[in-house]
Amino acid sequence: MAPVLTQTYSTPTRVNRLRSPHAGLERLGWAAASLATLGLLWHVSAELAQSRYFPTPAAVFEVLRHEALNGALFTHVGATLLRVVMAFTIAMFIGGAIGMLLGRFRTADRFFDTWLILVLNLPALVTITLSYVWLGMNGTAAVVAVAINQIPNVAVTMREGARSLSRDLAEMAQVYKFGPWRTFRHVILPQLAPFFAAAARAGLALVWKIVLVVEALGGSGRGVGYQIYIAFGSFDVTTILAYALAFIVIVQIIELTILQPIQAKVNKWRR
Repeated sequence: MAPVLTQTYSTPTRVNRLRSPHAGLERLGWAAASLATLGLLWHVSAELAQSRYFPTPAAVFEVLRHEALNGALFTHVGATLLRVVMAFTIAMFIGGAIGMLLGRFRTADRFFDTWLILVLNLPALVTITLSYVWLGMNGTAAVVAVAINQIPNVAVTMREGARSLSRDLAEMAQVYKFGPWRTFRHVILPQLAPFFAAAARAGLALVWKIVLVVEALGGSGRGVGYQIYIAFGSFDVTTILAYALAFIVIVQIIELTILQPIQAKVNKWRR
């Protein structure tokens, strides 16, 4: 009797598709199609509206080109990015330290938890206004205002990370006589990295929004928020959309090229 040959057909799973080298191109294709559809709807709606308060994409890109050619776009975007980087760095370091302290020491967590909740629920407008009143209408006050709004959010996320540290891994480090640096480098840091990355992504999304409000209220003379505020004074919707579009593009580039790859890398230890 001839042997019966069987053939097994395997279907690709969702995991395999996600790991496929073509997955990134597929996502990029869908994103491009979605943006093209949005642009088409915008153009058609603007043509039907025929209003100076609803400009076409072509008009917005013309203003964007003009601002780029005379250098104003890069000056104001650069000023905003500098404030974002400074405030974000301060918030991550201070918020991370506070979160580690509260997560590792129960007494401190019980005592300062009310303070943390209070600052978390403090309106951003209040901290911005007080920063300008106490520190003056300057760049330092702008950075401090943005950082204060972000610090409690980072602290909460890092506190959860500190609470979730494995005692088994800590005991293993003691058994193998790891020093403080090796314990931090090989035991603590890999466990905290996903929480730090999550705090960074969520925090940066908040910083982007607050910094524009800070610049608009502060009247610093430079920054995307300041330019949007000036354009609002003359109801120049085209300029508002031009600077907003430039800002959104930069945010998305940073998100896709820096933050998402970092978070994917630090999450590998969980697998």
